[in-house]
Amino acid sequence: MTFVVTENCIKCKYTDCVEVCPVDCFHEGPNYLVIDPEECIDCTLCEPECPANAIVAEDDLKAEDAHFKELNADLSKIWPVITERQDPPADAKDWDGKPDKLKLLER
Repeated sequence: MTFVVTENCIKCKYTDCVEVCPVDCFHEGPNYLVIDPEECIDCTLCEPECPANAIVAEDDLKAEDAHFKELNADLSKIWPVITERQDPPADAKDWDGKPDKLKLLER
């Protein structure tokens, strides 16, 4: 099993989760983070660290969010690893909880 970063991370991109990851499985894009499913060891440390509640165990993914598992796998192959916390975007709180953000994902 792996953990998956879901839609609410888009444009929020809090990085609290990357500091606790013991295997450096997070990858950073312009406005979204993803988890490499090949690297994730299912340690559960990242999930409670996400202020936007955007990290979900793959077994707990809602049907409408299932495509995020493949998206994480695909983007983790091309985006660089991130291992240190960064300040979130200035408007992160404004985007937290907004629906339909997938169309805003920057690759």
